[in-house]
Amino acid sequence: MEDLEILKIGLSDILELQHIATETFVETFSHKNTADNMSLYLDNNLSLDILSAEINTINSEFYFALKGNEIVGYMKLNFGSAQIELKGINSIELERIYVLKKYQRNQIGQQLLDKAIDIASQKQLEFIWLGVWEENWSAINFYTKNNFHEFDRHLFLLGEDRQTDIMMKKNLRL
Repeated sequence: MEDLEILKIGLSDILELQHIATETFVETFSHKNTADNMSLYLDNNLSLDILSAEINTINSEFYFALKGNEIVGYMKLNFGSAQIELKGINSIELERIYVLKKYQRNQIGQQLLDKAIDIASQKQLEFIWLGVWEENWSAINFYTKNNFHEFDRHLFLLGEDRQTDIMMKKNLRL
């Protein structure tokens, strides 16, 4: 299989972004959530209008992970005022990082995370942070393995279901 390529994307990639975002979110969370809540979330958070607005947001960046011509994952980074929380702090938020189920365990998530850390280091940021659902143990273990530590919790609304995200961060300066 070809090497992984990680490319920054723009508005011209919106249809592909919606497809990979929807597919990976459903693969990751549908087995533990109701169909109604999943549908509400997808309609309210991954519509073309919402994703277009996110792509056009200053200080937000999307990246595709490509194997050959196939999009196998993606991530979204937020800086400064685009961060959901911790605005004005010298940090980067990894808001989304997803890999298609059939490509998981192939180091793609690791390569996306490494790219996010490289970007943060180039910008001389103090830390990278994210929120991860408290029931997503494989993701929590992945971030813990990569020296992320819990520092807080926040609410995540999936449809009408109020869920708790563990906020984790990795210091980039020693």
